[in-house]
Amino acid sequence: MAADSTATDFTKLLDYLKASRGFDFSAYKMSSLMRRIQKRMREVGVSSYSDYTDYLEVHPNEFGPLFDTVLINVTGFFRDAEAWQFIQEQIIPRILEERGPDRAIRAWSAGCATGEEAFTVAMLLLEALGEEEFRKRVKIYATDADEGALALARQGSYEARQIAGVPAAMLEKYFDMNGSRHVFRSDLRRCLIFGKHDLIQDAAISRLDLLTCRNTLMYFNSETQEKILARFHFALNKTGYLFLGKAETLLAHSNSFRPVDLKSRLFVRSPNSNLRDRLLALSSPAVSEPGIGSRNVRIREAALDAGAVAQIAVDRRGHLALFNERARRLFGLGTVDLGRLFQDLELSYRPIELRSHMEEAQASRSAVYVKDVEWRHPPGESRQLEIHIVPLFDAATGFLGTSLSFLDFTHAHQLRTELERSNQELETAYEELQSANEELETTNEELQSTVEELETTNEELQSANEELETMNEELQSTNEELRSMNDQLQQRSHELDQLNRSMETILASLRAAVVVVDRALQVKVWSDKAEDLWGLRSDEVRGHEFLALDIGLPVRELEGPLRESLTENRENEMELDGINRRGRPVRCRVRCAPLMGRGVEGVILLMEEMEG
Repeated sequence: MAADSTATDFTKLLDYLKASRGFDFSAYKMSSLMRRIQKRMREVGVSSYSDYTDYLEVHPNEFGPLFDTVLINVTGFFRDAEAWQFIQEQIIPRILEERGPDRAIRAWSAGCATGEEAFTVAMLLLEALGEEEFRKRVKIYATDADEGALALARQGSYEARQIAGVPAAMLEKYFDMNGSRHVFRSDLRRCLIFGKHDLIQDAAISRLDLLTCRNTLMYFNSETQEKILARFHFALNKTGYLFLGKAETLLAHSNSFRPVDLKSRLFVRSPNSNLRDRLLALSSPAVSEPGIGSRNVRIREAALDAGAVAQIAVDRRGHLALFNERARRLFGLGTVDLGRLFQDLELSYRPIELRSHMEEAQASRSAVYVKDVEWRHPPGESRQLEIHIVPLFDAATGFLGTSLSFLDFTHAHQLRTELERSNQELETAYEELQSANEELETTNEELQSTVEELETTNEELQSANEELETMNEELQSTNEELRSMNDQLQQRSHELDQLNRSMETILASLRAAVVVVDRALQVKVWSDKAEDLWGLRSDEVRGHEFLALDIGLPVRELEGPLRESLTENRENEMELDGINRRGRPVRCRVRCAPLMGRGVEGVILLMEEMEG
């Protein structure tokens, strides 16, 4: 019952995080997620999930440290150097050859954390293309779900220990010094676009030549991994490359990707005969010419309404200018919506954010295609859409607005599913025909059973490997924290050494011998002048009662002044006759002053040999 109660409280905590902050952790591996949340609970002194839910309600600032703990941002420049060397020597030359001398090159660092791997990709492309071609042709998208990590990545500023993996030649060419930090050059940083992106919910960036997603998938369960990898497949060009972390494989997607180098976890997109064909974008209605009557206008409007795809148009000021009948039915638009700001319509941000794509189309003066958008119709029917965003320009007035066409691929998607099912049935029939011989069939079943056991074992090993990699990431994060604490301790130790040397210098510069005793009259400080005057070393007297020392001075006569300094917080002075360490009679002036701290903590004695 206790375990059931804990599981229920943990589920309630995840539901609260989703409802209050919109962050859905249900797709994460539960064992890793529990371990990270428990780490944060220990730091704030909370023992149960239900108490931590209450703690979050009372302390809203706790969400930030919690997400920083769960979303481990462990990364580095040229992490797994052999894999990056393979990319530099084998993959990038292939990409450049396939893209030709003029076409743009697009890369995406998914789960970029603080940006080291995105800048690593940039440096390799800079080495291959040169700075001028890099600025002209390359666009690198770097995304993460952690806003704090993205803020650091956008700055491109790193400490010396963070850039330890960067070769010296690249460090000199591509980084500037700002105090003690190394900053990636701002003129090159413009080719990198940093943005928040949720791999579970948001659509993938398209038309990519290289996609890096390293040690990120291992935090998700197998169902979510499969969904993300399917999006990666559609995001890549026909010859695009996928770079994963060393703890991640593609067991569920062996048909979508084929390995280029398993040791380096590099894969290439496989052609898929079941993918839907692209449809041509609808042309936007032509601008009316002088002399065209209202009948032609009505014909144009009727043609727009009869279009096979949903289509809307937004004018250059951002207002909804027109939509056809299919768009009205699909998105629930009405005449009251005409003239409204597009940003005020639900369509502008659900199921995906469209305004950024519209701005991209206007800036590039070319069409933008957003694929694999899932739209849930109000009755609950799911539709698969591809959105074509076309900027509208006029020779006389310039930018007119934007046309958005929503191509419905739902039927094609269903046909593809049915075709795959039919292919599976044909394969089953073929296997049955091939199994006519009973002995061969029995052997085949035994071999199949062995293969399944090996696959199960392989999956279990993979899961264990992912768990170990996750723990390794956590240990590395903890190690960095300990290293930071060690640096602080070394700094404080250095300051303490300087303070001790200063104190020794001060004591040595005084003419008088200095002795410090605590409230029990035990010696705590015995200066070099005291050693020279009375002949006893500091290690011989420290910790001994001052009044019991045999130093050639009648110390018992100082008991009264010492007690007065301790109890009445007052200074005293007296002169005593004694014999110094050389056996010569001396007249010594002794001053007693209270040692102040949190009250009187002891007495300072200044012993000065009187001349004459």
